[in-house]
Amino acid sequence: MPLLSIITVTYNAERFLERTIQSLIANLPGDEVEYLIIDGNSRDRTLAIVHQYENHISRWISEPDRGLYDAMNKGQQLATGEYIWFMNAGDEIYDATTIFKLLNELRNNPADVYYSDALFVDETGKPLGLRSAITPHTLPQQLTWRDMAMGMKVCHQAFIARRSLAPPFWVDNLSADIDWEIRCLKAARKVVRLDFILCKYLTGGLSVQRHRQSLIDRFKVLATHFGTATAMWNHVRILARAVRFRLAA
Repeated sequence: MPLLSIITVTYNAERFLERTIQSLIANLPGDEVEYLIIDGNSRDRTLAIVHQYENHISRWISEPDRGLYDAMNKGQQLATGEYIWFMNAGDEIYDATTIFKLLNELRNNPADVYYSDALFVDETGKPLGLRSAITPHTLPQQLTWRDMAMGMKVCHQAFIARRSLAPPFWVDNLSADIDWEIRCLKAARKVVRLDFILCKYLTGGLSVQRHRQSLIDRFKVLATHFGTATAMWNHVRILARAVRFRLAA
């Protein structure tokens, strides 16, 4: 059984997939890491790129799905590693030392969840800044599920979970990654903050493209875990925090 499963979900991702693959394959060490690509029946050159790098991919599938989180569920079900890490098309590992340092942590400091900061980049790969610095989401020293009361403290590309405790994603909710992280943290007995950056995160994903629906779905997630009244009050606080952050920028 590999120690780590890295899963990339794609759909018509020809512009960015190669960036992700190349950042990974240069640093995959033998049999300890498996790499899976879950494609939603792309109609562009995505599969041509997959075939080009097929020798570096442990397993891939391409078939219609119900969206991003359905595909992430498929990846989670196909994974065989002790830990799972989602790195979607356009995302990259932070640098050439990242996987080496991560595997060292997984071997020598076993935990249920690991998390870190993420470097935001634009479509050209230009760094925009650390997520904890350019958004209101400061990174807690000791993350718990209650830290998610005002939104997603850690992006899913910087969040690694033990596969045996990871729940399925909420398929028809655009904020399903928040729900997934909360459920992972609720089930975790030990959570470790890594002292190195895990990833480069490509901005402009699904939650940005469908922002209004994402906000509605985030309320559903937070109400599920914290109660409706608390979620309503926290969304007032989220709005006020966003205003203060923009004024201070």
